[in-house]
Amino acid sequence: MKLDKVQLTHFRNISSATLLPSRSLTVITGKNGSGKSSLLEAIFYLGFGRSFRTAKHRSVIQHEQPAFSIFAQGTNDNEATFKVGMERRNTDQFTCSIDGEHSHRLADLVSLIPVQLFTPQSTDLVIGSPAERRKFMDWGLFHVEQSFHGLHAAYTKLLKQRNALLKQNATLKEPQHNYWQEQLVVVGEKLDLQRQRYMEALKPVFNAISSEFLPEFSVEISYYKGWEKEASLAEALDKKYEYDFRVGHTSSGPHKADVRFKVNGINAQEILSRGQLRMAVAALQLAQTALFSKQTNRKSIFLLDDVGAELDIDKRERFIDGLLAMDTQIFVTAIESQQLEFVDKYNDKKMFHVEHGHVTEE
Repeated sequence: MKLDKVQLTHFRNISSATLLPSRSLTVITGKNGSGKSSLLEAIFYLGFGRSFRTAKHRSVIQHEQPAFSIFAQGTNDNEATFKVGMERRNTDQFTCSIDGEHSHRLADLVSLIPVQLFTPQSTDLVIGSPAERRKFMDWGLFHVEQSFHGLHAAYTKLLKQRNALLKQNATLKEPQHNYWQEQLVVVGEKLDLQRQRYMEALKPVFNAISSEFLPEFSVEISYYKGWEKEASLAEALDKKYEYDFRVGHTSSGPHKADVRFKVNGINAQEILSRGQLRMAVAALQLAQTALFSKQTNRKSIFLLDDVGAELDIDKRERFIDGLLAMDTQIFVTAIESQQLEFVDKYNDKKMFHVEHGHVTEE
């Protein structure tokens, strides 16, 4: 997957901009607030249908405009050309176009463009909530397992149904409770099995990369499925029923799954400095990129926002070298080009500068 052209209209402080990026490395410089991160945010929208900076689509639309739009064209991993576009209106209406075919299904768009992101907040992948780590796992599965999206959507619906019954004080003996719980167990254990297999495939790749990035530590990742290891999901739900009944929601299941990080047997956040945590995240994201490429024969697009704030110069170079070695298309922002002085060694690169929402190629 390579993007050859990206256009955005009425996106934050950018009235209109066209970017013709490198298929390898694109560097975007500019002062804070200039709009450089907005270019990455627009590409992120194509891969996720949302922003990485806000949960409110309306705040992304330029002031006094009814909508923003993003258009991109490029080639997929079979070297076939594609054109995609999307629009978000201030009414929260979403529409997208894929090679001229219109759709209102977000999954149709985001399944085409695998995008990954590293920002100053990426350490949340280790020290943040389990929800961040579930998103990480599920990105890999969404782009690899065709059945994952449907399974995840089905589980979410069934979980809402069980929680609604718990709030209505439905007891275990009532037929409707048994029916919904049986369905939840069937779908939940399928979802868990996919996550287990994904993490088992990811571990050796991560181990190899983390030994290079953090050679002074033994960093281990493990998968927690969201309930006791030795129990089935049905057993876990029955065991926790009285508690769930009291609190009005389901406390065990795949929606509680997590990825756990340990360093020399101790929780990573208790051992690693902030800089080392960044390197652990970089190793994890490189491992996911490598596994994605191996499992699908596809290439992802990687966004590195404000990389100078998060990694020292040697680590920036090592991270970008690792991504380029996997033929990943990279977009990286920095306040000034000196933060990425090592990019001179790369032949296939393009440099852009953003000032007051205007983008110019250098």
